[in-house]
Amino acid sequence: MSTTATNTLTARWTSTLDGGQTVLSGAGVYPLLALLARYAAGPARDELLAVAPDPARFDLDRSPTTRLALAAWARRDLPLTDRWRQEVPAAMRGELTGDPAHDRAALDEWAGTHTDGLIARMPVQVTPATAMVLASALSLRTDWAEPFRDAWCQPTAGPWRDRRLAGLSRLGHDLDALRAADTAAGPLSLLTVRGAEDVDVVLALGTPERAAAEVLPAAIGALGVPSALPVTAGPGVDEQVVDAYDDRPELLVSTVRFTASADHDLLERPAVFGLATAVGDGDHFPGIARLLAVSQARQSATATFSATGFRAATVTAISTRAGSAPPKLTARKRRVRLDVDRPFGFLAVHRPTGLVLLAGWVSDPDGRA
Repeated sequence: MSTTATNTLTARWTSTLDGGQTVLSGAGVYPLLALLARYAAGPARDELLAVAPDPARFDLDRSPTTRLALAAWARRDLPLTDRWRQEVPAAMRGELTGDPAHDRAALDEWAGTHTDGLIARMPVQVTPATAMVLASALSLRTDWAEPFRDAWCQPTAGPWRDRRLAGLSRLGHDLDALRAADTAAGPLSLLTVRGAEDVDVVLALGTPERAAAEVLPAAIGALGVPSALPVTAGPGVDEQVVDAYDDRPELLVSTVRFTASADHDLLERPAVFGLATAVGDGDHFPGIARLLAVSQARQSATATFSATGFRAATVTAISTRAGSAPPKLTARKRRVRLDVDRPFGFLAVHRPTGLVLLAGWVSDPDGRA
């Protein structure tokens, strides 16, 4: 399993974010880095192995919610090694004709097909000089085990003050879904929104001064780690004793609907992905072909969190060049309330393995019509 290494990559990547609304997937990048590492040599291999030390084995084949597809297209005249041809499944290999318009259409069709149309274009450009394109497509769709209801939301403080937002609210009895984590970024409130099948989405709310680059890595690090903090130590959490018709404790959640989309150029920070050497001229991937260097590495991603569920997709691509989401009151009960009414993070997590499929930051939620 490569869950730990992939989550570490995702945490490193999120630590570079600038705080704007975004979504990204280390799980979409990791398989491509691991594949390159297998066929690399010299310093390029060392750097890639430092980021992707294990083969990409995510155990998603039987997932009812999540699909991961991989493909590699090589230019017709690229002298591929026998090792590459023997080890990479034929079903995963395609061909670039050298006609950019034709190749672009084929790659775009692949992206749309493997993301249910959420991402219609391959994020890298194809030119006559493109020797190879490696790509991954990750898509997921899950309904909530307990849906939210649409609600009115107009915060009275913070950066969303007086905005009319598309709010979501839910009243339930699973207090274990909310916990407070003591992290290097200070206390975090972590709410697990359980999917009906095998993917959950964790909402991560930090203190107001904490930004995405602090909250998201801390939230990833806190997954599965017990915390001694009481739930009321978490930001945005309040506890009351209220009149009710029974004495079962309640968890009242108020949050917002959002759609986050982003395009990322991985080569803006090549060291994060182990690509610092691979982008320079040299014979970096002799296990594939002679004199290959990485020319582009990009990801397009989108995620939607709604009252009924979460839907998301990413396409990641790396190209090389050759040569260079009122009853009667009869009792008193404990009610814990979480208000997510300012910027926050989210993680889509594959429940059986703990793999973080996507991570993102919400600074501009959906408005209310």
